[in-house]
Amino acid sequence: MKKYICLILIVIFTVALAGCSKNGEKAQVIETITTDFKTYHKMSDGTYEFEGNIYKYRLEISGRMHNAAKNSTFIYLSNLENITFERAWKAAGLSSNTKDYFPVEDAVLVDWK
Repeated sequence: MKKYICLILIVIFTVALAGCSKNGEKAQVIETITTDFKTYHKMSDGTYEFEGNIYKYRLEISGRMHNAAKNSTFIYLSNLENITFERAWKAAGLSSNTKDYFPVEDAVLVDWK
């Protein structure tokens, strides 16, 4: 009987320890990036953190605005996989329509070149 109880306890502890994997660990900051606009963090799980919000992607979106002399690049941390150049420049604060701006949980501008 003691053997069965010990065997059951061993199985329970093994299952409990197997459940404590890296997936449950909190991501750590591996790099801090400071730009002229913002400071944000690259995390150990491949995401980016800015002011407590987590973003899946770091997007560099380049193009030329209307009547501009040269191209511009907008760098966004985003949970949206793709952002068009037109949407990027409008959301950067260059549109007078606030509906063109991103909610903070979707994307945030961290640099503009």
